[in-house]
Amino acid sequence: MNILVLCTGNSCRSQMAEGWFRHFLGDGHRVRSAGVEPTAVNPTTIAVMAEADIDISQQQSEHVTTYINDEFDHVITVCDHALKNCPVFPGNAQALHHGFSDPSLFSGTEEEVLSTFRAVRDQIRDFCWEFIHKG
Repeated sequence: MNILVLCTGNSCRSQMAEGWFRHFLGDGHRVRSAGVEPTAVNPTTIAVMAEADIDISQQQSEHVTTYINDEFDHVITVCDHALKNCPVFPGNAQALHHGFSDPSLFSGTEEEVLSTFRAVRDQIRDFCWEFIHKG
């Protein structure tokens, strides 16, 4: 299975999804993530994924055009902005959209911010699991 996950900054949601898909699928599958306006991977994203024993510390934020000539089985957008700005990919990639809140936009105490990141992480985990096992 070849999967590309897209969001705006490729810093939180798509990075989490890439980590979960890699974890659930294991070797023999190609999973990438990218953004339409990429920034750096958010350190809190790395931290909350590590809490779930998923190491995404080596993942990099990429621009969607990095993969524009690659063929994917599935191109999944995880935010509305990416959905509206996603280029068309060659081949027969199935496009799917499932929006998640951007945890990096939440403000509050450190614990409140962590709680928000954890909630989004868990929502994305459940989505990835269901996607793989939809059979």
